[in-house]
Amino acid sequence: MSKLLVTGGAGFIGSNFVRYVLDNTEHSVTVLDKLTYAANVASLDGLDAQRFSLVKGDVKDAQIVDQLVSEHDAVIHYAAESHNDNSLEDPRPFIETNVVGTYTLLEAVRRFGVRYHHISTDEVYGDLTLDGVERFTEATPYNPSSPYSSTKAASDMLVRAWARSFGISATISNCSNNYGPYQHVEKFIPRQITNILSGVRPKLYGAGENVRDWIHASDHSAAVLQILEHGRIGETYLIGADGQKSNREVIGFILKILGRDKDDFDLVADRPGHDLRYAIDYSKLRTELGWTPRFSDFESGLTRTIQWYESNAWWWSPQKEATETRYASQNTQIRESKTSS
Repeated sequence: MSKLLVTGGAGFIGSNFVRYVLDNTEHSVTVLDKLTYAANVASLDGLDAQRFSLVKGDVKDAQIVDQLVSEHDAVIHYAAESHNDNSLEDPRPFIETNVVGTYTLLEAVRRFGVRYHHISTDEVYGDLTLDGVERFTEATPYNPSSPYSSTKAASDMLVRAWARSFGISATISNCSNNYGPYQHVEKFIPRQITNILSGVRPKLYGAGENVRDWIHASDHSAAVLQILEHGRIGETYLIGADGQKSNREVIGFILKILGRDKDDFDLVADRPGHDLRYAIDYSKLRTELGWTPRFSDFESGLTRTIQWYESNAWWWSPQKEATETRYASQNTQIRESKTSS
């Protein structure tokens, strides 16, 4: 499995995986990325040109997908439209990339007999009650609640159908919320960090009680590589790190690490359909494949993440103004809609 094709490898989680593979194996990597606003070629700066290459292209483009798949030993499919707020504003790109793009890749790996690993999310399972103790498992029924999570659920089902109907060599992983370096500033943790670094008070949806199960992107990368190399074909593995924290707790950690008052944030109107709590039971991954997270202490991993954003303003500053302008426009549209109704 020496030649890996990583779709979406210029995005946050994909670029962390590419770096992890090149640092910890002898595999070579080709990245296929459409280079939308969420991608950043700077996330791949400095990689070994003898083992790494970047191809600009769309996972829906059957011609380029067929060519690349035929030249590689495995496909790791990270490419996705992934921002919930954007899916509420315009679901179509999510259907095109997450569903049609996955179909295009599945047909290619079917034609060429190539190993396939599918990256998914815990959001396909819906949410859990805030005061409960239950966690998602591989047997949890799907119950997506947003256009984003519904398209990821659809893509998961396509993979399972192609594995059963056509015998492709596939595995799936559903991961909890990632944090770490190279994450776009539209996402929760980097948005709060960069707001503070830019002199802007961070903002929380609703009361900030919604809970996410956080995992460092390098831990996610290690788990995916373990599944790719040792996972049972046809199986699904959940990836987590016992990192349940409310959004208010996360803001508290960020403010503390940056030396700010714990109440130095604003509450804003909640997002429609905002899931309450996610929690991952990764017992199968731990017992079958012996994987455990390195960053089991969330505050330690978050501190390293904040240090990265402090040291790499050159990377995130160009994104920041456009992101905040887009959020302001969305908030204006919501207020106008409420006024007119």
